[in-house]
Amino acid sequence: MSLPLAISLPSCNRTFVLVSDSCFVSSASASKCLFNATMRIPKKPLHFLCFSLFSFSRPFTPRLPFRGNERRFHSPGANQFHARFPMDDIYLSANDKNSHFQLLTSSDGGQQPYIWSSPERGHKIDIGKQIFCNRSLNMKNIVAVGFDMDYTLAQYKPETFESLCYEGTVKKMVHDLGYPPELLEWSFDSKYMVRGLVLDKKRGNILKMDRHKYVKLAYHGFREMCKEDKVDAYGSTLIRDAFDEPNYAVIDTLFSLAEAYLFAQLVDFMDKNPGKFPNGTDYARMYNDVRAGVDMCHRDGTLKQMVAMNPKRYVNEDTSIVPMLKMLRESGRSTFLVTNSLWDYTNIVMNFLCGSHAPDGSSSCNFDWLRYFDVVITGSAKPGFFHDGNHANLFEVEPETGMLINTDNGTPMPLMGNTSPRLSLNKKNKTTQVFQGGSVGHLHKLLSIESSSQVLYVGDHIYGDILRSKKVLGWRTMLVVPELESEVQLLWELRDRRKQLRLLRNDRDQIEDQLHHLKWSFKFEDINTNEQQEISSRIHELESQRDQVRLAYHKAEHYIHQKFHKAWGQLMKTGYQNSRFAHQVERFACLYTSQVSNLGLYSPDKYYRPSEDYMPHEFDIIPL
Repeated sequence: MSLPLAISLPSCNRTFVLVSDSCFVSSASASKCLFNATMRIPKKPLHFLCFSLFSFSRPFTPRLPFRGNERRFHSPGANQFHARFPMDDIYLSANDKNSHFQLLTSSDGGQQPYIWSSPERGHKIDIGKQIFCNRSLNMKNIVAVGFDMDYTLAQYKPETFESLCYEGTVKKMVHDLGYPPELLEWSFDSKYMVRGLVLDKKRGNILKMDRHKYVKLAYHGFREMCKEDKVDAYGSTLIRDAFDEPNYAVIDTLFSLAEAYLFAQLVDFMDKNPGKFPNGTDYARMYNDVRAGVDMCHRDGTLKQMVAMNPKRYVNEDTSIVPMLKMLRESGRSTFLVTNSLWDYTNIVMNFLCGSHAPDGSSSCNFDWLRYFDVVITGSAKPGFFHDGNHANLFEVEPETGMLINTDNGTPMPLMGNTSPRLSLNKKNKTTQVFQGGSVGHLHKLLSIESSSQVLYVGDHIYGDILRSKKVLGWRTMLVVPELESEVQLLWELRDRRKQLRLLRNDRDQIEDQLHHLKWSFKFEDINTNEQQEISSRIHELESQRDQVRLAYHKAEHYIHQKFHKAWGQLMKTGYQNSRFAHQVERFACLYTSQVSNLGLYSPDKYYRPSEDYMPHEFDIIPL
């Protein structure tokens, strides 16, 4: 059957790289696997059906033209987050089985989820799976797309993975660091801590700040601090604190949620039981011991051994990853993986995510997943990997054995007594190259990158993945924020209450302006007794109205806060200001979304454009 509309995409040489944090572990116990992965480069134009995605009843717009009216939400302030929310009937619910996760038959006879290039019609992107844009990005200029593995391609389950980390750390602290055995009876609440918090090591406080680094919410352990205590600690100094190391620690990755929760538990426990800790133990030492316990769990392989034995228990399955990678590669781009994990662990996790599965859901140990990447770099030691002055050696990894082969700028060097490299780079059908260590300079040479702006890197760590790659290299960046999916759904549900908050703020400002005017008149103008009584009565009336508005505002604000998170509220807000975390997302992430596979819901040549920024002086001038 002929297609009603097709777009020819030119064949070009683009590379994909996978970057992983995992480290190499001896493969003696691993099953032997055949290494037979080849890189496919299209030799003729590819055709993607796009007729079904666009409605021609109205002019073409950069986003999918959904039906219905649109509402815009704006709050005063520079560089605020602006989203355009169509009406309720636009989005498919997260539980809709007929959404874009509907399984389609793939060319190899298997099943794959809906992606942008699928010929089925009528699919719309759920608001929780949209890609949001901070900085214009034309995908036609991107020749290589790279990925982190942990918490990017591999989304770990907090209730099992973080609990495993928590339990391992507690055992290390009791058995190796001499902490009270009562700690072994504690449990972990995987939903309590959120990203973007700051730990005050010296005071034992946990802080949530706005984009200006003002403390808006603070807990000492699990006890919420009153306004006076917050001001005494953080608002009564002549020089503002920078809230940086060594006195503060930022919870900017999902890996850190368990250690933040344990730190809060220890603060409460020491306040109530000071005699159970050695003399000289303070909050800062406790935090350092928590960090030491976490590092020991990672260093001795406790965590990754458990994950390797049963990946399904600890890692979320995402059947959309492989179709997304295929689509990117078939559009002519290169793909790469860069991770801090070593090869043995990387191979296990990527096999689970991208490998072939038996009917019972089990997966075998093989290297089939490598065909989705041009270069894989393990043990990368990010963020140091991104520094151009990094002179770390690059070793090639032999996938079957995990053996490391020395290289010269990515070219395998002969072993002693051997006159030729183990893997020739000039083979016609070259295989995916797997490396360990090295630096971004090696990566650029392997992929023949001419300009850093040609690379899009997708990661979850605002500092280790996004900030450094953006600030140091100028790579284009996409941040994965899994919490965003539920956050935007709640924003949509609470849109009327958010509007009510804005109206109450306006009412409060107007009442206060009237009060100030009357009090000024009452104090300085020459008025008679009757007028004084009238003004005094009017002042009391306005003060009563102001108090009622304040009370209504605080009730509505508290309700919204509780709906998002009982302790910390909305991830991207503190009150009506952007949170510190949201500010970093806006500064350093060109794009951000809830899942890496959401890339597959958009054209690989899409031009992402941000919404217009507004400053406070523009809101009353430009109709919104």
